[in-house]
Amino acid sequence: MKAIILAGGRGKRLKPITDFVPKPLVPIKNIPIIEWQIKYLKKFNVSEVIICTGYKTKMIENYFRMKNIGIKIKYSVEKTPLGTGGAIKKAGKMIGDKSFFVINGDTITNIDLNKLRKKQNSIAAIELRTQYGILETSDEKILRFKEKKEISNTWMNAGIYHLQKEVLRELPVKGDIEKTLFPDYAKKGKLNTIKFKNIKWFSVDSFKDMEECELEIEKIIK
Repeated sequence: MKAIILAGGRGKRLKPITDFVPKPLVPIKNIPIIEWQIKYLKKFNVSEVIICTGYKTKMIENYFRMKNIGIKIKYSVEKTPLGTGGAIKKAGKMIGDKSFFVINGDTITNIDLNKLRKKQNSIAAIELRTQYGILETSDEKILRFKEKKEISNTWMNAGIYHLQKEVLRELPVKGDIEKTLFPDYAKKGKLNTIKFKNIKWFSVDSFKDMEECELEIEKIIK
């Protein structure tokens, strides 16, 4: 099984760190985000990773050249940003298998990829989370105040996909898969989901995300 990691973004919310290193190399507990992701993918027998890069590509290549990561790594370099759909289409030319995984380059999770693998063209979904206090009210009176992170039965895209190779020809050369192919497939009834409850999931997009992820990372990816 092969996986594409979408890691071409500039990580502007993590400035000034990302002025000097690309976001995939930003460390969580002294290990780069992308290395944590590869450790995660290896647990599910992913044998080859294609990293979609654009910003400071050479730094990523040099990092893995000096590491024995135990997995084959290839690079799909974007001279100009292609969007998630264009990036997958370009990287997909290196894939001969019938299907493959895709993961956003800032996602840290313990989602079970074996479950996702069972459905064609599927998106991992998790319950929507909020960082804010939830109020339970009645007649303008507050009954309870809950610090709750998950909103039951409201699902969000976890940024992890299992796609069939056939979708590559339908992807745009430039554009996001979430705004092009996915809405089209949803209308045609060709898009599936696997829902995951009570899992660990972080999108490392800010310094606060980094701090929260650091507290959990070693429990998530062993």
